[in-house]
Amino acid sequence: MSLFKFLSSKAFLKQIIIAILLIVVLIFGATQWLSATTNHGETIKVPDLSKLSLDIVDKKLDEVNMRFEVLDSANYNPDYPAFSVIEQNPKAGAMVKDNRKIYLTVNPSDYIDVEIPENLISRTLRQVQPTLEAMGFKIVEVVEKPGWAKGSVLELKHDDATLEAGEMLKKNSEIIIVISDGSLRYNEEFSEEIESDSLKIETNE
Repeated sequence: MSLFKFLSSKAFLKQIIIAILLIVVLIFGATQWLSATTNHGETIKVPDLSKLSLDIVDKKLDEVNMRFEVLDSANYNPDYPAFSVIEQNPKAGAMVKDNRKIYLTVNPSDYIDVEIPENLISRTLRQVQPTLEAMGFKIVEVVEKPGWAKGSVLELKHDDATLEAGEMLKKNSEIIIVISDGSLRYNEEFSEEIESDSLKIETNE
């Protein structure tokens, strides 16, 4: 049989058709396999995780085949439950691929402790108040008290107790600043100290 006759024979055409069908089946099967394993072309809407605990987040993301990772704790926010989600990336509503990892920032359980700095006493109110506010404290009141240098800080108070340098206090705590009203002169203050010391001596006797 010549080559031309073989190429034009029914047997050859049948083999060609079978080969084409096999190729089509293989391509279709490969496409379906890729689609099943990678969800090719499919996207999923990121759920809103705000204010949810990590246990609930885990269940909610598992339902949509997503993962999460906690990046860090933010500054404490009283508007959010402790250890709940404050921020997420990608944001809620974003369309992402299957098995996407969501990065979370979590609210700590309380405000952090902040150390009362040294050298605040005898400094001016204009120096001390911005310093304390920058550290996250709330200055709720400024009280004047007899003293010799007007506007100088005499003491810091919290919950009716005097704060000492080095003491730890929760960020966002309320502080009262006691300053001098400048009503005393040096001699008057010195006389008061002498009288006070005299009273102590008499009491001890």
